[in-house]
Amino acid sequence: MRVSQPDFFDLLPVSDRFDDMADAARFRDLPDDWLIGLADVAGSTALVAEGRYKTVNMVGAAVIAAMKNVLPGQAFPFVFAGDGASFAIWPGAEDEARAALAALVRWADEAFGIRLRAALVPARDAAAAGRPVRVARFAASPTADYAMFSGGGLAWAEARMKAGDYAVPPAPPGTQPDLTGLSCRWAHMKSRNGTILSLVARPDEDADPAAFATAVAEVAAVTRRLVRDGHPAPEDGPPAKWPAAAAGVEAQAAGRGAGFAARFPILVQMALAWVILRLGLRTGLTIGGFDPAHYTRTVSANADFRKLDDGLKMTIDIDPATRAALVAVLDDARARGVLRYGLVEQDEAMMTCIVPSAMADDHVHFIDGAAGGYTAAAALLR
Repeated sequence: MRVSQPDFFDLLPVSDRFDDMADAARFRDLPDDWLIGLADVAGSTALVAEGRYKTVNMVGAAVIAAMKNVLPGQAFPFVFAGDGASFAIWPGAEDEARAALAALVRWADEAFGIRLRAALVPARDAAAAGRPVRVARFAASPTADYAMFSGGGLAWAEARMKAGDYAVPPAPPGTQPDLTGLSCRWAHMKSRNGTILSLVARPDEDADPAAFATAVAEVAAVTRRLVRDGHPAPEDGPPAKWPAAAAGVEAQAAGRGAGFAARFPILVQMALAWVILRLGLRTGLTIGGFDPAHYTRTVSANADFRKLDDGLKMTIDIDPATRAALVAVLDDARARGVLRYGLVEQDEAMMTCIVPSAMADDHVHFIDGAAGGYTAAAALLR
């Protein structure tokens, strides 16, 4: 049934097995009257090379935070891409989505000097071009699930956006998007197996979708050799440190500037949160109903470290032998004209978070490599 209402995503069957995402039967066509929303950081490769990877990730995750805030309590499909994000919304949410994207374009420029491209593309246009948007639903944990995309529609829409089509212009100067809940306060997560590997794989131009799905299944089978499929975050949560370096990014994101006076309130908040986490984790106590141990475990369980967005992206903690097996699978698929891929190795992974409330368990967290990650890996595809 082609549902044309806000509950399209709610009605999708949910699987907690990533392997199931290689099954085309799990995906449903996006209704024709829905819209595809996209935003990405122009020149992200150069920005990452300058060391501004935290900022690039923050801007990318801000797209999802802003949409969640203008559509509170309403489920919609979205995917984080490192230097941007994509989502889909029903016709009745177009005005809110357009206003949020316009505010984000203005904010990225004024807060960071970053040009953010944004577009709203009718799903029917992608389908008419032979590139439908198909959506599935993967549960990372019992309390957090993420959309998976196939069909080629997102990639087609991204190409149109980069060509200047369907553009959302910036809002008036001074417009701030609502980014409540957006943060990047966890410390980086060091590899425990040898290296943090960020992989981006996309179907070759004329590749059989079934062949690409088979390659995804083979990659997933290799990563099953790793503890928790190579999840970069420890099971009991990321390091509970005081990552003061993130304060400047958060201050700029809030429109406060980059000076110490702007960073100081955020540094105080970070310090207080660090004390509460450390105290709770050491003593096992709950503080005002907040259970630090439960929260940090939930952060890890909810984190999005692998996804499908018309391709495969994953950031995993991997050992040398498993890395060799993974590359062998990818090289074989590339030689058969099934896919192209880029991968980047780094010592650490990083996390950007959307936490509307630390008292609820539905917060979401996006993992990327801490030395280029998806942006650098995607550059190797060109």
